[in-house]
Amino acid sequence: MSELDPFILSRIQFAANISFHILFPTITIALGWVLLAFKLAFNRTGNEAWMDAYRFWVKVFALSFAMGVVSGITMSFQFGTNWPGFMERVGNIAGPLLAYEVLTAFFLEAVFLGIMLFGFRRVPNWVHTLATVLVAAGTTLSAFWILVLNSWMHTPAGFELRDGVVHATNWAQVIFNPSMPYRLTHMLIASGLTVAFLIAGISAYRWLRGDRGDGVAKALRSAIAMAALLIPVQILVGDLHGLNTLEHQPAKVAAMEGNWETRPNVPLVLFAIPDEEARTNHLEIGIPNGASLILKHDPNGVVPGLNDFVGEHPPVAPVFWGFRVMVGIGMLMLLVSWFTWWKIRRKGMEGAPRWLLQLLVGMAFSGWVATLAGWYVTEIGRQPWLVTGVLTTKDALGPVPAGMVATTLILYLAIYAALLAAYVLVIFQLAKRGDAAPQGKPMFPMPGGGEGPARPLREPLAPAE
Repeated sequence: MSELDPFILSRIQFAANISFHILFPTITIALGWVLLAFKLAFNRTGNEAWMDAYRFWVKVFALSFAMGVVSGITMSFQFGTNWPGFMERVGNIAGPLLAYEVLTAFFLEAVFLGIMLFGFRRVPNWVHTLATVLVAAGTTLSAFWILVLNSWMHTPAGFELRDGVVHATNWAQVIFNPSMPYRLTHMLIASGLTVAFLIAGISAYRWLRGDRGDGVAKALRSAIAMAALLIPVQILVGDLHGLNTLEHQPAKVAAMEGNWETRPNVPLVLFAIPDEEARTNHLEIGIPNGASLILKHDPNGVVPGLNDFVGEHPPVAPVFWGFRVMVGIGMLMLLVSWFTWWKIRRKGMEGAPRWLLQLLVGMAFSGWVATLAGWYVTEIGRQPWLVTGVLTTKDALGPVPAGMVATTLILYLAIYAALLAAYVLVIFQLAKRGDAAPQGKPMFPMPGGGEGPARPLREPLAPAE
């Protein structure tokens, strides 16, 4: 395997690891808050349906959390095995930020998740609710610290170089670097949309299989309302994020737009085949002045072109197409969520046409596709830099043999494919079984002396045997 390039193989390996890992935090970040909403609705109304929804989706949360932990550990090893130059050069920034994530977020989630899963009737209701609050807060704190580091790598601030090594000079500037607010908000909303369509899709699957419980209906309606509200906000945040990227990473925006020459009146390219060798697009279809209007809010606005960054811009095709996949799925989410909300509001769940429910099932994991596409735009769009203006990706590579990287890459891909298939299969198996609570069984003492319906005293919340 001597002819293989260890640099390319290491990049592919890290991309595979982070692509697999990011799928699961994308679910847990928002699902923790959805579970809290279900629990608070139960506390307020005493309606068993909300706890039915909670019981089902907390299992998905626990499964996703476990998968995220395992894949995160594997991913972190590569900093030492494949990319030692990263920690050697910027470890004074990256190390503390990763430590803050573990100390303030991971431990919080890990400790109180057990109470969420097994605390029914073993702790007071308010303790169980508090555990749900803390786990949800932990998921968001985790996202915060990871996005702080990722944003700093794109728009580094608050540091100085001493003998080629980065040292922090202002931690406030490190944390609140120029792209962090936009990147964090964009990711949190993306997680919300991912979870909304996951809940809607799996709930639609249960409904189609004849599980017409009120908990299924409430979960589906809540998810559709969540998606319908979040997608317009995401479009606005995406626009602001794009303007911030244009300011700090113009080469990335040029690749996203497939624009080669710096000029005014740039069209919004809907379809094209970018050709880096010829420095042009083939079969281009675009909306006149569209890119100038979006990026400059002026149809005559000047948009930077890739030819201003020859040798220093990212690979064009993956950034160009990744951006279109992300936006295309976002537009589909907008149409489907609004139409479904309108249909259910008018005719109720029983009036939802079968084809629409089947479409929701098909879009259950659409948020994953959009998230990965957006992540590729972000990370590939930063190339050739690992830390913009500070450290190139190639300079961070360690002396790892190509054959070893290729072997481990093949093993990673095989294991990840099996784990991903198993994860999806388990979720659908849970959906086939359902999780309706036995009737007439008290769950928690309710405010005012009443009791909410639910499970037996000593039955833990665990997957079916």
